[in-house]
Amino acid sequence: MELTVLGASGSYNGRHGPCSGYLVRTAETNLWVDCGNGTLNVLHEYIDPAEVDAIVITHEHPDHCADIYGMHVLWHYGLERTGLPVLAPEGAEHRLGALVRNWGGAFDWRAIDPSRPVEIKDARLVFSRTDHPIPTYAVDITGDGRRLVYTADTGPGWNVGAFAPGADLVLSEASHLHAERRTTIHLSAREAGEAARAAGAGSLVLTHVWPTVDLAAIGEEGSAAFGADVVLAAPHVVATL
Repeated sequence: MELTVLGASGSYNGRHGPCSGYLVRTAETNLWVDCGNGTLNVLHEYIDPAEVDAIVITHEHPDHCADIYGMHVLWHYGLERTGLPVLAPEGAEHRLGALVRNWGGAFDWRAIDPSRPVEIKDARLVFSRTDHPIPTYAVDITGDGRRLVYTADTGPGWNVGAFAPGADLVLSEASHLHAERRTTIHLSAREAGEAARAAGAGSLVLTHVWPTVDLAAIGEEGSAAFGADVVLAAPHVVATL
């Protein structure tokens, strides 16, 4: 399994580059997990978008889903294809569809159900509702005998312990430094590190850092809490599990 970061900026495009977006690849499957603004551009650098097997939208804040519109134009009018699976919160098809006349069958919208795992080729996806103001789902992806957990956006009322322990890699939001946190709907780097450590994660990648927050300080705080060096997500960072 391989994780490629397409974008990692928290909440808006800033000096850290595009917003949240990740390409997760197994032997048979290409998953585009969150398609925040600016990530479609980077996706092109790694695969032909025609080779995407499914898109996961963890929630409908624009920094996690805005590039679904570019993908719709590409898939529907450029490739003239239909039926690309899009896993998203229930009703997302209609809410996001308010900005298009119709989806034209380009996407096969599937409502996320935390009680039902999803299989896309050789990848198995399990979801968990996080601590965020709108329906938001963390995802546990298994493939190639490896496991990746992505927290999506969450406050401290949820953590990766909701999934089975021992994930090979946890990709966790870490929007703020703990002493400077501006909200309780996101995690600090310390909280992300502590949760991943308690869950027995093999490695930790921190993402969704607020654009004005010092990345080096986030890395130091997260590493201290995790008990090992963490990786800071940025466009083009690649991690092999």
